[in-house]
Amino acid sequence: MTIIIPACSQCGMENTYQYDGNFVCADCGHEWSATQSTEIDTNVDPVIKDSNGNILSDGDAVVLIKDLKVKGSSTTLKMGTKVKSIRLVDGDHEVDCKTDIGQFMLKACFLKKV
Repeated sequence: MTIIIPACSQCGMENTYQYDGNFVCADCGHEWSATQSTEIDTNVDPVIKDSNGNILSDGDAVVLIKDLKVKGSSTTLKMGTKVKSIRLVDGDHEVDCKTDIGQFMLKACFLKKV
């Protein structure tokens, strides 16, 4: 059983944590009872969002929002590079994509949905 820590019911922010049997919002300080924990199905795919909070899905086109140096190479992926037909995967780098330079795994926080 996995417990979801819900967004704050008062301000809607997701920066919440569990403390002494209650949920606490770090943004507004609101506390509420954690007696009704929520169970999640582990077979459900996680929601992956871009830098603006838009939900990404397989096949979407995205644009890089900053220059990214490729680890172990002198290559740099330039800001504004458009990447078509992304594929979402599990792991630290959620997006698998092909560019003119090659195939890369990127973090969704450096992408913007087109």
